[in-house]
Amino acid sequence: MTAAARTYLAFHHNAKLFRLKTPIVSTRPFSALEEANRLLFKDGSDEDHVVVTAETIFHPQGGGQPSDQGTMSVAAATNGNATSTPDFEVRAVRMDVVNDGQVLHVGRFASAAAAAGFEKTGTEIEQAIDVEKRLFYSRLHTAGHVLGAAVRHLVMDKVEGFDELKASHFPDSAGCEFRGNIEGTWKPEIQKKVDEYIKQAMPVEIDFWDAEEFRREGLERLIPDSSFLAPGETKFRVVKIVGAEVYPCGGTHVDTTDLCGETTVRKISRAKGISRVSYAVKP
Repeated sequence: MTAAARTYLAFHHNAKLFRLKTPIVSTRPFSALEEANRLLFKDGSDEDHVVVTAETIFHPQGGGQPSDQGTMSVAAATNGNATSTPDFEVRAVRMDVVNDGQVLHVGRFASAAAAAGFEKTGTEIEQAIDVEKRLFYSRLHTAGHVLGAAVRHLVMDKVEGFDELKASHFPDSAGCEFRGNIEGTWKPEIQKKVDEYIKQAMPVEIDFWDAEEFRREGLERLIPDSSFLAPGETKFRVVKIVGAEVYPCGGTHVDTTDLCGETTVRKISRAKGISRVSYAVKP
């Protein structure tokens, strides 16, 4: 695909943009998706359609964060009537694995007439995300980084082979994985450190770094490979918890750590040299 076909990730630059007017790039039935893309959507059916837009405020599922949900509407884009019945309900969002850089919005039209309004490429629609879910997912994601920072600062010199691995920020399965055996006795200290970071209301800042900036900060270990670059970007997106850690991250976050709210370290489990510290935030 050409660079022009890539979807601009507007939420990467402004996660508080809850509504956005943008033109349609394509609309097609879910059944017309390539098999590799259909497999991304476990609940996709023949009743669904896929809409690609030039820009998006919808975070696609990835990096351990669930996808945003919301709506799209031609009427809201043309007459500003955001209270009108939405034309298209966005139920799931993923990055296209066939067409480089495109974002796939999967959902259902309110009616045949609504679907007809999305047929013409270039038609302007208004996107609107479910703000309550976005804020909850952002709190969960930031809390996961707070937990990761707390664990690193406490045990990195005390656990053989320690390293941060992957994380899940889904409401029912939030947790961070680390290389090395972290004993359950660490749980009270980790909770104490997490509470400290949250109480301090540390700023959470978004920046874009190239490899040289990682090296300059002494963070060579964090340099991602080029596949981490967002469509059209030449630098890696990073999230800085000021006073704690820096993480390459494409997710959404709250502005300060106190906005995570009450965060509970649930348990520490170990298997095959990997430790998982699970957590939850209060809804």
